[in-house]
Amino acid sequence: MHMPTSAARLGIGGPVGSGKTALIEGLVPLLIAQGLEVAVVTNDLLTTEDADRLKRKGFLPPERVIGVETGSCPHTAIREDPTMNQLAIQDLELRFPGLDLILIESGGDNLASTFSYELVDAYLFVIDVGAGDDIPRKNGPGFVQSDLAVVNKIDLAPYVGADLDLMRLESEKYRQGKPVVYTNCKTSQGLSEVVDFIQSTLLFGQKIKQPSVSSSLSRSI
Repeated sequence: MHMPTSAARLGIGGPVGSGKTALIEGLVPLLIAQGLEVAVVTNDLLTTEDADRLKRKGFLPPERVIGVETGSCPHTAIREDPTMNQLAIQDLELRFPGLDLILIESGGDNLASTFSYELVDAYLFVIDVGAGDDIPRKNGPGFVQSDLAVVNKIDLAPYVGADLDLMRLESEKYRQGKPVVYTNCKTSQGLSEVVDFIQSTLLFGQKIKQPSVSSSLSRSI
């Protein structure tokens, strides 16, 4: 991982429906509550649906959420040629020079999806229990190589016949000790652990600042 030159950049990848946008919805208020200045870039093939969803939530001024229409394989826009995302990040940093963190959500993709470290400082990969307890042992590069793996929707395990204990065991095995967090975005379970990861890995333990008056006003408008 390289040191961020301006705002820290966290990639958020994972298959369609794994809960990437829901994770962002849970994380951003927690990060703001700690005094961090946050912005978001979302990726979709032909729409800005995820960006529009986040704007409707109202926890960020809408101009701090940019939707990128990749128009191609989601892998390309976050790995082989991340130019569109880099331009969106540059735009945010120019307009909001006080940003601490930019979240870059990939378009929904498969287990082979990984981020280029030319685009992000670290990335997490989200899978969900509802997709099956065999996901960890499929050994997908996105899940195995990510800086943090998030196993989401753990509340669904008893309803879909997933063995959560097996997922914990195999996640540890295939990730070889790299961190894994288990989350339920509806109840915020596990989200504090993701915030801790962001704080220690991307923000390098910097002291949390108190929100400025102007920042508080901008969020209330």
